[in-house]
Amino acid sequence: MEVVIFVGGRGTRMSAHERALPKVLYELGGRPIVSHVIDIFRAAGHRDFILPLGYRGSEIARHFLERPPHLDSDFVLTMDGEERHTRYLSGQPDPICVKFVRTGVDTGKGERLRRVAKLLEGDTFLCTYGDGLADINLNALLACHRQHGKAATITAVRAHSQFGHVDVGEDGSVRGLEEKPRLPGWINGGFFVFERRIFDWLQPGDELEPDCFPRLAAAGELAAYRHEGFWACIDTDKDYTTLDSLCQAGPPPWQTW
Repeated sequence: MEVVIFVGGRGTRMSAHERALPKVLYELGGRPIVSHVIDIFRAAGHRDFILPLGYRGSEIARHFLERPPHLDSDFVLTMDGEERHTRYLSGQPDPICVKFVRTGVDTGKGERLRRVAKLLEGDTFLCTYGDGLADINLNALLACHRQHGKAATITAVRAHSQFGHVDVGEDGSVRGLEEKPRLPGWINGGFFVFERRIFDWLQPGDELEPDCFPRLAAAGELAAYRHEGFWACIDTDKDYTTLDSLCQAGPPPWQTW
């Protein structure tokens, strides 16, 4: 099944890194963010990807053209004069197909999706952001989508507060404290399943979330899959530092394979 990954954003809230690299190429544990996102789908058997390029899209395309796959794997290099042979210690990585589409520097996600529609071969496809990571069960997400038969399924997650919670009694006494608790409401976690008919609700120039999704909801064509496990997005420098430290400590929580 094809997977569309949005990689065209400017990453303006990552001020310290935005000038050095496109956000999706910033490394977590020595590997670009977008490689971690792709691996989540590869682990579930998905091999066909479409990247709607936007801001600094040439650098993203160049990364895939120039970075040898063995740099992300354990390997043995045999050298005989000028000849080089690479053997992977954990087996040859499964091949993937990546289509790069220039969809405009400042184009919104809805319009980016419209501009890659002609490349989609199936009626059902997956979609995600290039900066979100989760230990999501993609098979369960797809099963949920197929069961309800709507045009779109979003993944709903519970975010954590960025502040500690203080439970204060009527008399002002503190009854308890909780460091950065999980918030009670649900938010959009950015892992989607769409039917091709979603394009009936996408108008030229639309944004995906504020324009298309409300139309789908009003038409009864939008459902949610609740993901209770790990989820994080890389929105700020602090988010990046936190997730990079998880990679340095061992297999990160989104790596379930």
